[in-house]
Amino acid sequence: MSTAAVPELKQISRVEAMRLGPGWSHSCHAMLYAANPGQLFGRIPMRFSVLMQMRFDGLLGFPGGFVDRRFWSLEDGLNRVLGLGLGCLRLTEADYLSSHLTEGPHRVVAHLYARQLTLEQLHAVEISAVHSRDHGLEVGPPPGPRPPPRGLALAPWKAPMGAGPRAGPAVHPEGPSRRLPQLPEQRLREHG
Repeated sequence: MSTAAVPELKQISRVEAMRLGPGWSHSCHAMLYAANPGQLFGRIPMRFSVLMQMRFDGLLGFPGGFVDRRFWSLEDGLNRVLGLGLGCLRLTEADYLSSHLTEGPHRVVAHLYARQLTLEQLHAVEISAVHSRDHGLEVGPPPGPRPPPRGLALAPWKAPMGAGPRAGPAVHPEGPSRRLPQLPEQRLREHG
């Protein structure tokens, strides 16, 4: 895939995003994470566990989806999508982190929310997801003859001290052609 095919993302404020007209689609995703004092494979220190899901294209992404702004606020729409896929969590405007838009052939505004939970709460969300109404359907049909495993995953977030959030997992919340930047460094430093 050539880099010329990747549309540029532009960071905008939540207020600017809400002023955009009806020709824009809004996608909301949530990064749920918890401090994790454990060790990966018994020897690699982890700092955080991040709840992610296997997408239809085999990539990992944050739970969430498209929100119809005609009927839902961003948070209500995100909570509806999370309720279908996870079953037990409500995010608020206080959990809002950032918005990015692309003016490519698909005019999409991607909104990212983040909430730190305890490790026990994160595991409870993971367990409740298996019992939610749309579990396994939120990631779409599998591509190709042999589908990748689907569902939720707790991704370890091992970042060397001072390396910042770019040392975390590469995430494609809206497909391989759209990348949201990782969490701002100051948010991770609050907990590191």
